[in-house]
Amino acid sequence: MSGLSDSLEKIAEQVRRDFTELDAAREKALPCCREVIRNCSQAIRAVHRQEFEQAVGLLKTARSLLNEAEQTVADYDELNYTGFFRDAQKEYAEGSVLLSVVNGKPVPSPEELGINDAAYLNGLGEAVGELRRYLLDSMRQGDVSRGEELLRVMDDVYSVLVTIDFPDAITGGLRRTTDMVRGVLERTRSDLTILVRQKDLENRLEQIRGDNK
Repeated sequence: MSGLSDSLEKIAEQVRRDFTELDAAREKALPCCREVIRNCSQAIRAVHRQEFEQAVGLLKTARSLLNEAEQTVADYDELNYTGFFRDAQKEYAEGSVLLSVVNGKPVPSPEELGINDAAYLNGLGEAVGELRRYLLDSMRQGDVSRGEELLRVMDDVYSVLVTIDFPDAITGGLRRTTDMVRGVLERTRSDLTILVRQKDLENRLEQIRGDNK
């Protein structure tokens, strides 16, 4: 019994050391990931204000912080799949995709952004919500010049996401994101159609008034 107790104590001691190292890595990575999310949120706000240079700088800072977090958890597979780490990657994808699309550039790939596929796809879906917000802001200002273009991008994103048919444990809850994208897409298409028809009617009325003068 004494030998068994000694053996178990050695095992417990090793487990405690492993957990101490794991906890230390987590405590170091967590603030970095929070800063990634904060910088990405600010970058998204900057895009909506059309302050694109500021958005680029904020996303560069986010990438640097994400690199630091990745180095911290490199030796700990358990931390690579935690919620806080995935959320940081997702926010970085969302901000990067939004900035690229609004600037008329190709959507960056997971490899270009250097992030996990599941985090990328969820970030891609979240970017659709921000594209709707950007489009609505433009519509409120009477600008529908990019309406069809942005709606087409949103439709393309949904068309891709709906084909990713894997368990949520693999995709990080992508089904929920895809359902959100579908709803956003339908509402945006309806809003844009109504506004375009309204503008068309206004133009016809203006033409009639001109013809009657």
